[in-house]
Amino acid sequence: MSQLVRRHRLDEVRDLLDVFPAVVVQGARQVGKSTFAQMLVADREYTQVTLDDVDVAEAARLDPRALVEQANDRTLVVDEIQREPSLILAIKATIDRDRRPGRFVLTGSSDLLRLSRTPDSLAGRAVTAELYGLSQGELMGRREDFAAWSRDAKGVLAGPSSAWSRERYVEAIGRGGYPEIQHLSERHRQIWFDSYIDRLLTRDVGDVSRGLSSDRLASVLRLVAANQGGELVPARIAAELTMPKSSLSAYLAALSTLYLTTQLPPWRANLTKREVGRRKASVTDSGLALRLARLQTGALTQITGAGALGGPLEAFVATELLKQRTWSSEDFEIYHFRDRDGLEVDLVIEFADGKVLLIEVKASSTYRADHVRGIRVLAERLGDRFLGGVVMALAQQRRQLADRVWGVPVSTLWEHR
Repeated sequence: MSQLVRRHRLDEVRDLLDVFPAVVVQGARQVGKSTFAQMLVADREYTQVTLDDVDVAEAARLDPRALVEQANDRTLVVDEIQREPSLILAIKATIDRDRRPGRFVLTGSSDLLRLSRTPDSLAGRAVTAELYGLSQGELMGRREDFAAWSRDAKGVLAGPSSAWSRERYVEAIGRGGYPEIQHLSERHRQIWFDSYIDRLLTRDVGDVSRGLSSDRLASVLRLVAANQGGELVPARIAAELTMPKSSLSAYLAALSTLYLTTQLPPWRANLTKREVGRRKASVTDSGLALRLARLQTGALTQITGAGALGGPLEAFVATELLKQRTWSSEDFEIYHFRDRDGLEVDLVIEFADGKVLLIEVKASSTYRADHVRGIRVLAERLGDRFLGGVVMALAQQRRQLADRVWGVPVSTLWEHR
């Protein structure tokens, strides 16, 4: 990108660096971790090394203590720490000798706590900050916090109408959040995505798990993308790929460890004994998901109704909320709900105080009565815990749909007051 985008998490993670000896910045390849780390330490003296450099990796193997103590009083930034997890023991030892805050910034393209080769968790010595691709608010220079905003229902209908069209939503989904490709044409984005997946699954999978087939891993990823935002049914994926269901779990775990996929847990509020316990799964970056599913933005724009856009749009909304959760002023979790009788709600936000916001995502330009069925039934069961319900659609106007249930444009996620 021609201009660096200031990340919304920056101030919060700087504060963590002022308190703890080490901060681990984790996220998928190319979401901007190295740039974020440089922004993080811009106001202090630091030394930066990357384990993608073969010479640095060799030095880490030969003398890990010398590598981690080379910065002296400066902050040491170590990129791609998952390449040499053995360094973590040396980091642990030097922190135990000197617990000054801000000694280390570690970046990783894999979840270190899920790697079997990680020798220590650094519990009590390091804190983790997950970094996603750019949010819509970050791209526009707006600090969005939909969850916090939704707690004040008075302003839901007060906002202006949305200028976002179906075409603009599809373009945002197709572009995704990787910083490097924000100004590329669709054809060049597709080339970038293909190269990204090929290199990632060929090289980086070895950091996560030995013995996995990169071809089979790519096939599992494509099947997740083809059912973007849908419930994860391992038996169905295993049958599609003619592989044992027991083997599939290692591939799903690897994709999650690489931050390529996200799983949304089912909400078990004991409101009904017929709740379904399957997770929803999606490719984390919406643009990558479209490319893996071989869906082009032009085709999605021309299709009328929900059709093929429903799943990608729902996953896009869920991921935007997950991004916002990393800097939100509210403490909340995100789930989905469905029971065996067919009652479902796309997204459930449960706040720390037990209050619940219910969200339906519809790829239609109008609000309909059946859009609020699941919200209304769950609202009755929730009682005082029910904060409100929102139907997010491709409409441009806001509507009151029922008591404490509103219809709002999807863009309200990042354009709220």
